Amino acid sequence: MTDHRQRPRRGQGELEALVLSALREADGPAAAGWVQRRLGDDLAYTTVITILTRLLAKGAVTRERAGRSFLWTPAADEAGLAAHKMRRVLDAESDRQAVLASFVTGLDPDDERVLRTLLDRPRSEGED
Repeated sequence: MTDHRQRPRRGQGELEALVLSALREADGPAAAGWVQRRLGDDLAYTTVITILTRLLAKGAVTRERAGRSFLWTPAADEAGLAAHKMRRVLDAESDRQAVLASFVTGLDPDDERVLRTLLDRPRSEGED
């Protein structure tokens, strides 16, 4: 008797995290087929392409043409991706000062100390 029960459906964010994790494990730029094999056969190739395309639109991955397909690379490490998400949330708000103030007042003392230290550092040449 064959078991026809379906696995619980994963959320978009979970799939994006899995795809990014697989790309980080690659030795270099990776094809969508490699990502699919890395994540297991239960994930359709078209789903992997859809997730990679969404990540590209979000700036989380880059791609380069390789013949008739693409090779994909994470745009940043995990910290860089988290910072990118934070900037996107901030950019979507009309009152940036209120958002930043609320964020800072919600930090625990250790995180606030780290943030103050970072803000007190002089900016490196070439940074805006």
